Amino acid sequence: MENILEIKGVQKKYNNFELKNCNIKLPKGMILGLIGENGAGKTTTIKAILNLISIDQGEVCLFGHSLQENEKNCKEEIGVVLDDHFLSPYLTPTDIHKTMEHIYKNWDQTLYFQYLEKFQLPKTQPIKEYSSGMKMKLKIAVALSHHPKLLILDEPTSGLDPIARNEILDIFQDFIQNEEHAIFVSSHITSDLEHIADYITFIHQGEIVFTKTRDDLLDKYGIVKCLEKDFKKIVKQDYIKYRKNRYGYEILIADKKQFKKKYDIQVIDKPTIEEIMVLYVKGEK
Repeated sequence: MENILEIKGVQKKYNNFELKNCNIKLPKGMILGLIGENGAGKTTTIKAILNLISIDQGEVCLFGHSLQENEKNCKEEIGVVLDDHFLSPYLTPTDIHKTMEHIYKNWDQTLYFQYLEKFQLPKTQPIKEYSSGMKMKLKIAVALSHHPKLLILDEPTSGLDPIARNEILDIFQDFIQNEEHAIFVSSHITSDLEHIADYITFIHQGEIVFTKTRDDLLDKYGIVKCLEKDFKKIVKQDYIKYRKNRYGYEILIADKKQFKKKYDIQVIDKPTIEEIMVLYVKGEK
């Protein structure tokens, strides 16, 4: 399967943070969700992909080409939604169209205004008068309207109500129906990733902890809740992390079937991505 994005050994050091040997692959036709707590390195990773920062080591390849050597052509094929301010607040969506048609050679005026209609975004109203949800929808409309092959999304459903979030997730699912497309999405709303992501990459303190398929995480992983007497019988190698609470122990395991074969514990909860992330970060070994 051909990769649309490859991050190879990327490192970036700041005074108080370091992105360490970051390696990620995103195949065509797939959605990869990047998760991690605030300050874990998600935004730094996205900035490295977009060449918005100068990396210390490593390489980013897009569409089979080095980004550093082919940046202009690569960026023509990328739609971007960043979790920050978006253009001048005094511009209207119509003003944005007039700007973007001179930036992207494949800018599609008809498609752009179709998205504005679909999202019920007033064409002549200044962005400063938009709600946070409306601003996010506008960003997504802009990102999709030059027919990109890869979407790079930083918190794309932030500020949206549940109905609007589902609407946006449906658009992402439609986008990925073209097997030449792919989506790289960073999100704190891990429940969204449970619906759409094919792969989950977890970054913690600047290091990639794992990249797993969503199905492996949700179907094979498990959380065992037990008392101290049962916890003491479990070998360290058979769990990932544990947390002690007032009622007993919560244990994160990587293979429910194997665990059940070895231990007399039949009740194993199906975890959410958020629960897996919290136990990795807060749990002990």
